[in-house]
Amino acid sequence: MKRSVYQSILRSKKKGKKLFSVLVDPDKFSSGVIREAHKARVNFIFIGGSKIKKWKFHRCVSVIRKLTNIPLVIFPGSREQVSEKADAILLLSLISGRNPDYLIGEHIQAARQLKRSGLEIIPTGYILIGGGKNISTQAITRTSPIKSKDNNLAVSTAIAGELLGMKLIYLEAGSGTNTPLNRSLVKEVRKNISVPVIAGGGIDTAEKAVALCRLGADMIVVGNAIEKDTTLVHKIVKAIHSMI
Repeated sequence: MKRSVYQSILRSKKKGKKLFSVLVDPDKFSSGVIREAHKARVNFIFIGGSKIKKWKFHRCVSVIRKLTNIPLVIFPGSREQVSEKADAILLLSLISGRNPDYLIGEHIQAARQLKRSGLEIIPTGYILIGGGKNISTQAITRTSPIKSKDNNLAVSTAIAGELLGMKLIYLEAGSGTNTPLNRSLVKEVRKNISVPVIAGGGIDTAEKAVALCRLGADMIVVGNAIEKDTTLVHKIVKAIHSMI
């Protein structure tokens, strides 16, 4: 029987233990990244992306499953990114936007497949935070991010997500951005909700990861920076796992 990914996150939050996930984009997949993640004992591997072809996604899931027993969590970019070979899926609702397809539409299309899959389903409020760069997620979803200094809107959106039953709140600064999340925004969101907070985007050093954790992020997710430098996996794991 698979261990619950969500319960594992909750246990870590209760203990004050910070978590680290490596995000894999199948379009840029490297088995070397997975091997380094396995050696470093990252907590989770996320897999997904906005423009991935269906066959490439499923092939990547199969390869990762053979390389490591680290819990594999789907971070879906579309309704086609569902695989029973993974352990869980973040059922993302883009609550920072107003496009009905990404609030509920894609979910309806995938609902029957998700129910049959046996995956652990984790409803997740996905909040895109913009720093001025037109990131890929923004272009594909045809939504505008919350401005990086608009703490009030970000906090209200996170609260609404929790009240709607979201089990996680994911704050995303954008794939490939060089600017991490506004620190005061992360701090205010953490103060106002009780569910775990995930932070991603713009994290390319262990110092940035630790700073976000200290502000209240329960989990850090890094993708692009690790594709460029796999040694970063070990640096972030060491820094985050040493925090209490």
